[in-house]
Amino acid sequence: MKSSIYTNSKDVFIDAVNPKDYVQLDRVSTIYQSLKNSVKKPLKMILLYGKPGTGKSMFLSKLHQDLSKNQEVHYYMTPIIDESEFYRVLAHDLYGFSENKELNFTQIMKIIQTKETQEVPLILLDEAQLYSDSLMEKIRLLSDTRKLKFVIALHKTQTEDLIAKEHFQTRIWESVELKNASMAESKIYIQKKLMKANCFDSANMFTNKSIKLIYKLTNGNYRDTNKLLYSVFEIYEHYYKHNSSKISMDKISNKIIEMSAIHTGLIDA
Repeated sequence: MKSSIYTNSKDVFIDAVNPKDYVQLDRVSTIYQSLKNSVKKPLKMILLYGKPGTGKSMFLSKLHQDLSKNQEVHYYMTPIIDESEFYRVLAHDLYGFSENKELNFTQIMKIIQTKETQEVPLILLDEAQLYSDSLMEKIRLLSDTRKLKFVIALHKTQTEDLIAKEHFQTRIWESVELKNASMAESKIYIQKKLMKANCFDSANMFTNKSIKLIYKLTNGNYRDTNKLLYSVFEIYEHYYKHNSSKISMDKISNKIIEMSAIHTGLIDA
């Protein structure tokens, strides 16, 4: 097996959001279709939530790619924290207003209410837990005009159920929750990602034993799985280049997985 194979396999697990990297798993695909169906309904706001690393950004990115072919969709991956800046960017993207024009909430509301559109634009907001309560309330009021529709993605944490926040209790009309993968789904996820990149030899390196360890270390979290396997193949790449015979090169070694887990901070040294 050549070093380039390990390099290609490593690159498969780069921690980046690209809809081309979306992996179809039965449960995940069902949830994604549910989200697409929700967007078609006359809802003002839709909540997409889950713990970090469960695929919220990937869902929004794929939703943007799939829907923007036939309707107006704007995806804000990085939160715009300043309220005035948020209104300015929104007015520019939706209606072509000058990028230099300062706007307050009253002005953006007037603009939205007076603009006639054949179809309601869809606004995708990622990392919405970073927005202030004040701005989230303003976004809710913007959605009340029914001239805009929002899909809001945010983290569900251990200590706080974000659905219970005051501005979500009666405002969100539908919510979609993402969860970590099961062990069986983790195996399919890893192998499908590699096979999509034509890394068939690497996909066959995983045994049930190695998958079980990976799942134990990541708990099925997609982001942690990507980081762990990037490190795994980086180590294999290094060992191959230095012609080491200390590890097996035909099966993923649990020793290498554990080394990678230490390197990525999943376990303590």
